[in-house]
Amino acid sequence: MPLKQHQPVTPSSRYKLLPDFAEITKSKPEKSLTVSLKKSGGRNNTGRITCRHRGGGHKRKYRLIDFKRLRRDEAAKVVAIEYDPNRSARIALLEYKDGQKSYILAPRKLEVGDKVQAGEKAPIKPGNALPLSHIPPGSAIHNIEIQPGKGGQVARSAGQSATLSNREGGYALVKMPSGEIRKIQDNCYATIGVVGNTDHMNQQSAKAGRTRWQGVRPTVRGMCMNPVDHPNGGGEGKSKSGGGRQHLKSPWGHTKGQKTRQPKKSSDKFIVQGRKAKKRR
Repeated sequence: MPLKQHQPVTPSSRYKLLPDFAEITKSKPEKSLTVSLKKSGGRNNTGRITCRHRGGGHKRKYRLIDFKRLRRDEAAKVVAIEYDPNRSARIALLEYKDGQKSYILAPRKLEVGDKVQAGEKAPIKPGNALPLSHIPPGSAIHNIEIQPGKGGQVARSAGQSATLSNREGGYALVKMPSGEIRKIQDNCYATIGVVGNTDHMNQQSAKAGRTRWQGVRPTVRGMCMNPVDHPNGGGEGKSKSGGGRQHLKSPWGHTKGQKTRQPKKSSDKFIVQGRKAKKRR
């Protein structure tokens, strides 16, 4: 998907680099596959802000994506490629022979008119979902299940993919997008191919207003706040004693560089190699 560069007729268009949406074939979503999406403003059920810098933004409808691919051994036709405001990837509208429709993440090279299928007998091509035990080693996969039947949870954003390295003892060794190698049960399903919209990471919005349209509010440095609002706040100017210049902390007390993963997590036994493992020369 190419990016469109704009003429610098205004300051906001000088560095603007946005998608041209050439692959989009349908402007409005399938009404039966959308639900209303209420804005939380980053607040939980008690009204407290638990996720900062959220609020405002354009209204959205949530598209119901079929991450589980429950209809097995049935071919479906790709009717349209659509834009989804809730994710960085594009989505593909499928239609089965009985008229039922569903959405899936649109992988790269999937086009309108193609046939996709889920099941153990599905051919190895982009958009088809198979158990890890039936996928050839070395294949690029996305929308990977961690627990059988729970639905895909790994490698779902634009341009992402994991690599099936090997299989042993009922488990598949999958190299994650982060570089981590993890054991996953080989009866978990995954989809062949790389998630589409690979140029998403190269976009440049060029103005703060576009970020506000996405529901992201401004971020303020902790040093500029009062002591009641942030551990780094307070002090007269850039104070080295009262505020701001001591050891940096988050509002919840985490120091910079502190590991936040639980030291004894039950899923550690499935990690064969960590994402920060040193590369051998």
